[in-house]
Amino acid sequence: MKTNAMYYQSSFLLAEELQIIEKAKLNPAHFAPLYKKYHEAIFRYVIKRVDEEEAAYDITSCVFIKALTNIQRYEFRGVPFSSWLFRIAKSELYQSFRDNKTKRTVNIDSIQIAQLVEDFTEVYSEENKAKLLKALPLLKENQLQLIEMRFFEKRSFREMGEIIGLTENNTKVKTFRALVKLKDIFNKLK
Repeated sequence: MKTNAMYYQSSFLLAEELQIIEKAKLNPAHFAPLYKKYHEAIFRYVIKRVDEEEAAYDITSCVFIKALTNIQRYEFRGVPFSSWLFRIAKSELYQSFRDNKTKRTVNIDSIQIAQLVEDFTEVYSEENKAKLLKALPLLKENQLQLIEMRFFEKRSFREMGEIIGLTENNTKVKTFRALVKLKDIFNKLK
């Protein structure tokens, strides 16, 4: 599985980023490098879930406003600053879904869906693809998020855990359970 280079950074790069964060804590003008480095990744994370460009820009703006206003509360935990931003983005997305400002979507391509269908059945077919597409929205939101991050975004369990606030092992267990649930729903659909 391909890893996300933004998440796996050397200790030198993490130390360099931490210096920028500490400067931003003292002066908000020093937040700009963090914004430039992570804006596109956060926007892509959001747009994959809302599929409306204007709403995605609004939510992304809220993420960075919250990050900037709460930078004093940021604690370094040995992982890139992006994990904190992704947690804020997740929270902002859920708030937007609760407020019914945006509709939840899952963006997948044919290769990703074909791989998941093949995990459930011996044969990929349009019928099985349609069945899986019907099954995905029947998962709970947290289960769908795990499936999406692991199989459609190709994130590591460690990265997923940082984003959703779980340990790596707990993330593995919950992802496995989500897959079992998805397979159960898939097999019950006609």
